Amino acid sequence: MHYKRHSWLDSYKDMPLCPGFSAEQTREYAFVLDDALYDLWKLGENILLAWAPVDSGALVLKVHHYDLVELGSQERDAAPLIDEIMAGDKLCAWERLYELADIFDTEPERIELPFTPGEELDERFITEMVKRYSITLVKDRAVALIDAVGFSLYSPIQQVTQLNSLSYSANSAYSKLLSKDIDIAFARSTTGDGFYLWNRSTGIDANLELYQFLVLILADNAIAQSKARNHSVPQLRACFHVGSHYEFYQEEALSPTRFSYLVGDVTIELARMIDKALPGQFLVGDFSVPMHDDEGGGGEVIDSVEFIRRSHESAFQLDEIELSGDEIEAIKCYLTGPKSTQGEYDIVHYCIEDKHGIEHGVYNAKVTITRRHKEPVYIGIQAAELGAFSPSLPCSGEVPEPR
Repeated sequence: MHYKRHSWLDSYKDMPLCPGFSAEQTREYAFVLDDALYDLWKLGENILLAWAPVDSGALVLKVHHYDLVELGSQERDAAPLIDEIMAGDKLCAWERLYELADIFDTEPERIELPFTPGEELDERFITEMVKRYSITLVKDRAVALIDAVGFSLYSPIQQVTQLNSLSYSANSAYSKLLSKDIDIAFARSTTGDGFYLWNRSTGIDANLELYQFLVLILADNAIAQSKARNHSVPQLRACFHVGSHYEFYQEEALSPTRFSYLVGDVTIELARMIDKALPGQFLVGDFSVPMHDDEGGGGEVIDSVEFIRRSHESAFQLDEIELSGDEIEAIKCYLTGPKSTQGEYDIVHYCIEDKHGIEHGVYNAKVTITRRHKEPVYIGIQAAELGAFSPSLPCSGEVPEPR
């Protein structure tokens, strides 16, 4: 049998198997299911919002992509309802599926399958496949934005070399995390002179892992830049933020791409932040977001100050790794501010204004990397060196003094 989408189905190889069923049998079931979902999707004309299991098949709710906009224009205050639907679990009880169908004045479609969902193909497996043909609202994902300073001023061959250097730093950082048994499922989307970076997993631990990943990329870049010639390694500025966004898969060769794309509040905030960041600066957005734990529970509200405090603690597991040939003794992460009369360091909250006159709260971040038998490497800009970067606002909270 011929199947069209072998390559991205490989991304499901680590999904759970139902007891008694081999990976080969599961893959065959996945091919059959994917063909059925693909037919409902109709090259992107439809969005698959949710599904429910039935005997030897599934009920799938599909809507035209423009129905979401129509609902927003016809129903007053429909945005929260749309967000609730997009953020909801793609797997739902059939009663809920029909409730959603009534909202869009449609009926769920039944697809016949040669297996029973949940018994011969794991429901989580099916849900992930449905997401390929859907749109999902994620409310608590960390995203980073890395930008090469002055990129457009360099020659094409220098630009290619800089992008290759940046990719190497990302690959090297990923390798170092693996050496610490941190297997981050990272994804990235290019901006031309840099890229957005995120963890496909969500939650507190996933967000902290992304921050560690970003710090290692910046560290590798900073060490490489100190050794480079002829602008072969880019000077970077970087921003980190946590917030909401829509996740979707664009079409490529008549199929959804293997990797997802992000658009929403968190990417917009990052774009505004990077536009105001100074060369070499590292900014952290002002956020206060409920972040779930690995089991999907909790929902503890974590703000920027608390997040960086936890990242400072988790950075200890990155000690004694090697970056660009240098042995690292310690990595310290903190938000900057002046030294108080009590001898502690305060945190300064900054306010930047974008081209539309909208204000955004940010923090200036700093990372100190201690190398064995060498001078430390610093990421970011000290508060005293920011000059007239932006008006500062008072912020409560403490930050550990860098050691």
